[in-house]
Amino acid sequence: MKSQTSMPLFEALCEYHRKNVIPFDVPGHKHGRGIPQLVEFLGETTLQVDVNSMKSLDSIGNPIGVIKQAQNLAAKAFGARECFFMVNGTTSAVQAMIMSVCKPGEKIILPRNAHKSAINGLVLSGAIPVYIQPGVDERLGIANGVKLEDVKKAIRENPDAKALFLINPTYYGMTSNIKEIVNEAHSNSIAVLVDEAHGAHLHFHEQLPVSAMEAGADMSAVSMHKTGGSLTQSSLLLVKNRLVDNKFVRIVIKLTLTTSASYLLMSSLDVARRNLAVEGKEIMDRVLKISRNARKEINDIEGLYAFGGELVNGDDVFSFDETKLGICVSEIGLTGFEMYDILRDEYNIQMEMADAYNVLAIISIGDTEGAVQKLVEALSEISKKYRRENISTAKPILKNPEVVVSPRDAFYSCQKTVRLERAIGQISGEAVMAYPPGIPIFAMGERITSDMVEYIKFLKSQNASITGTEDPGADYIKVLGM
Repeated sequence: MKSQTSMPLFEALCEYHRKNVIPFDVPGHKHGRGIPQLVEFLGETTLQVDVNSMKSLDSIGNPIGVIKQAQNLAAKAFGARECFFMVNGTTSAVQAMIMSVCKPGEKIILPRNAHKSAINGLVLSGAIPVYIQPGVDERLGIANGVKLEDVKKAIRENPDAKALFLINPTYYGMTSNIKEIVNEAHSNSIAVLVDEAHGAHLHFHEQLPVSAMEAGADMSAVSMHKTGGSLTQSSLLLVKNRLVDNKFVRIVIKLTLTTSASYLLMSSLDVARRNLAVEGKEIMDRVLKISRNARKEINDIEGLYAFGGELVNGDDVFSFDETKLGICVSEIGLTGFEMYDILRDEYNIQMEMADAYNVLAIISIGDTEGAVQKLVEALSEISKKYRRENISTAKPILKNPEVVVSPRDAFYSCQKTVRLERAIGQISGEAVMAYPPGIPIFAMGERITSDMVEYIKFLKSQNASITGTEDPGADYIKVLGM
C-alpha cells in the first residue's frame, strides 16, 4: 500500500490538468470555456479539473485504480477495514449504514436526538425505531449522549434488534461510553452504526474522545468536510467489523450513488485524509490550544458560559470534544437565536448554530487565533450592550415523543393538511426541525403535543430556519388521515 503522504487521486487529477486534454466528454462547460462567469469567480483550475470519470481517474461506481487506492489509504488512516468515498454528504452515508443492516420490519435502537438523515433512513429501509432517551442537561437545554444502562435495558427488551445507532459526538461535543456500548451490543450480535458527522478529527489526537473505529463499531459515517478539511458534501463511510457484509454495503451505496461523482469532492477527501494522517497530531494540538484559550476568555465575561469538560460525568457525558465551543447566553437575557443574529449582522461573524439558550462555534483545522479573538471581543461587547433581565423563550423538546406508527408507514399513509394549532394530538405525516442541527421536533409517525407546537411558534418568533414541512412557513402541518 502507498504511504499516507501520497495522494493517489489528487495526484492523478493534477496530472490530468498538466496534460491539457482536449475534452469531448461531459461536463458540457468544457474546462470552463462555456461558463466564463464561474471561471472568473472560481478560477480556471477549478473548472479545468471538474471532469468526468475516465481510465486515468478511475470510476466511483467500480473503483479499481486511484480512487480505490485513495479509499484504502483512508481506511488505514482511520483504523477501518474498508472505506467508501461519499459525495452526497454524510446523509447518504448514514442512510446506507441503516439500509445495509436493517430490512423492512426489523428493529434498530437509536437515540431520538439523531439527525434527520437517520429518521429518513428509517423510511428508506422500513426499519422500526426503538428510541432511547438521551441524557438531558436542563440548564443548557440540550440533549447529551445515552447512558450505558439505558442501552442495556433497550437490548434486553429488544433482543431481536439488528442494529444500534449512536452519535459520536453530539453537535455540542458530548459522547457516550461508546466502547462499553459496542461491547454490550456485540455480545448480543447487534451491529453498531455510528453517526460521526462531527468527529472526523477524533482519531488523530489522544486528548480527544475515542473514535467509532477505535471503539470497535461496525460502521461509521464521517463528515470529513465538517472538521476534517475536505470540500462541503464530501464524506467517508467506514466499515470495520464482521457483523456487516462489505459487499452488500457496496450494493446499497450504489442504489443512490451518482454515476457522475465530483472529482473536486473526491480529491479533497484524498488531500484532507493525507493532512490528518501525516500532520493530525500537530494540527489538533493547535486547534485544542485555540479552543481552550477561547473557552477560558469567554468564561471570564460576566453572564456567558462556555461549557466544556466540567460536564463529563462518565455516563451520558462520558467524554467531551473540546473543539466544540458551545456558549450559553441566557444569563445576559438573550436567546441563542438573538446572539446568532447579532454576531452575524453587526460583527460579520458566522456561528455554526443556535438554540434557545446557546450558540455554537466549531473550532477546526482552518481557524486562527486572530479570528477566534474577534469572536471573544464581540461576545464581550454584546454582553454589555444587550444585557437585559428577562429572556423570552420556550422549553426545547428534549424527551422522546410517542411513536404511533413507523416512519415508513407514516410516510406512505393517507395524509391531510391542518393548521399548526389543530395538529395537536394528531399523528405527524412529516418531520419538523430547526436547521441546523436538523434534529426533528417531531418526526413522521409521532404524536404532536402542545409543547411541540409552542416550541415551533417560538422558533418562528426567533426567525429560526425551520425545515421539513411541505409548507415553507410551517403554518400548516401534514398529519395522518383523510
